[in-house]
Amino acid sequence: MSNDSTATAAPTRRDTITYGGAVVGGGLVAGCTGEGEPGDVWTATDATGEETDTSEDTSYSVSMEPMGAVEFDAVPEQWLAIYNTYADLGIALGQRDGMVGFGEPNDFPTQFYDQLPGIDLSFDEVEALYADGSPDKETYYELDADAHLIDTNHVAWIDDDWTAEDFDEIAENVGPIVGNAIRRRGQDWHDYRYYDLYEAFEKIAEVFQEPERYAALEAVHDDLISTIETDLPPEEDRATVGLLSISSDFEKGSFWAYPIIEGNAHKQYRDLGMRGAFDDAMEESYAKWDYEQILEIDPEALLFQYAFTSASAAEFDDRMEMMQKDPVGQELTAVQNGRLYRGGTELQGPIINLFQTEIAAKQFYPDTFGEWRGLGDTPTDEQLFDRQRVADIINGNH
Repeated sequence: MSNDSTATAAPTRRDTITYGGAVVGGGLVAGCTGEGEPGDVWTATDATGEETDTSEDTSYSVSMEPMGAVEFDAVPEQWLAIYNTYADLGIALGQRDGMVGFGEPNDFPTQFYDQLPGIDLSFDEVEALYADGSPDKETYYELDADAHLIDTNHVAWIDDDWTAEDFDEIAENVGPIVGNAIRRRGQDWHDYRYYDLYEAFEKIAEVFQEPERYAALEAVHDDLISTIETDLPPEEDRATVGLLSISSDFEKGSFWAYPIIEGNAHKQYRDLGMRGAFDDAMEESYAKWDYEQILEIDPEALLFQYAFTSASAAEFDDRMEMMQKDPVGQELTAVQNGRLYRGGTELQGPIINLFQTEIAAKQFYPDTFGEWRGLGDTPTDEQLFDRQRVADIINGNH
């Protein structure tokens, strides 16, 4: 941000937004009433000397816990997000070009977007906020975003250097903060309202004033869920699924295990009516188990979370081979029956969720929804949602 306070300096992009006006061209010359003090109304002077009021009120508010009602002077042009969920929410609303910062771009599953015709998703010019540790306040000033899609309590939870006063400063001097960590329920620091994915999506659509894009993508989602609910096999015919992390230590036989929980993290599995094999064996939202503990429950299938974001197909195969060669691992029913599946990320927005839902439907119910062949290998007539329609919505043709 510039410290130049001379009277002849042109208003910055943020000054323009704050004063509710626009940079005016053509036959108009920008000017202002009075001495140009903060709070004055910007006007334009046309060729006849008549003053034209350009102070149309473009402000609006968005209410979302934990920040409450957040005021926007105009639709954000530049924005940032920390996690995939809110990055996906913004990109789905056609806002990729305005993205200036993102927590860890390398962890975003761009391969899903690669399946959408005409969508070329890249983060080459986006600041990786957590590339070298946690970002400081100066980073936020430098990025100069008009909207920060973050949950302040979550940031403070992972980085205790941040205080409420720090967030107030950024919101006041840089741009509004709005967001709610919707990943998983039951965490002590999250003692306020959770939103489901499409509730959060609707709030971010309000931020960017994109109700039509939101409604169009919601319709695609609702059609997908309707198709699944209509064709799901009876509950007694559904497999019990054990969730493990692909980032577990396969060489030592030490695994992060999870129940299927409420919240956005496992939305696709809950929408598919899947039964978590570990649900009744855990009091917390995760546990660290060895092969013997997994064998005690012996799920019919094992699904490895983050396998599309934290491991290549070859790395996944290598880790499954280690499990198959382990003396105890090879006793697992899922290993013997070849029911070892790549799972998705818990940090999913609407586009990621569409693909992860289709993938899981095909992995676990191939007789009903068609065989899972891999990304890019699903015939058009076996796709559970229309890729071209989704691409059109993102591109504004809704």
